[in-house]
Amino acid sequence: MKKLLLTLMALVMTVTAANAFIDSYTIKKDALPEEAQKMLTDYFPKAKVSMIKVDRHLLKKTDYDVKLTNGVKVEFSNKGKWTSVDCGKKALPEDLLPNTIRRYLSKNFADLKAVSISKRNGGHDIGLSDGTLHRFDVLGSYKGVITPEEK
Repeated sequence: MKKLLLTLMALVMTVTAANAFIDSYTIKKDALPEEAQKMLTDYFPKAKVSMIKVDRHLLKKTDYDVKLTNGVKVEFSNKGKWTSVDCGKKALPEDLLPNTIRRYLSKNFADLKAVSISKRNGGHDIGLSDGTLHRFDVLGSYKGVITPEEK
């Protein structure tokens, strides 16, 4: 019984240690899927890549965390589709926002700018320049403000 327990502990430690070295870092845009490279070129043409973290998971697919020299952070799925964009205090490129959400924000939050967006299974979460986070469903209907506990 002790032998089995020691073997299992050694196996867990080995997997944990191996997992720590799976992620890699680079600044080469070529490490990204083609769709991700195109998105960066289309929406942030002047910004250069500061760092790309390639997350390789044992049981999950690879994803990419990209940091640009202008402070923008973009996360991509393994296929190169963006999953979240955070521009810090700068406004998001308007074309990243779905039309229905863009219209709602310009009508109801005209004095604020959208600074972050995250895709979810049920829609989008939009961060505004006042620090609030707002949830929209798949069709772009407003669902409300997200509290820090709901994130």
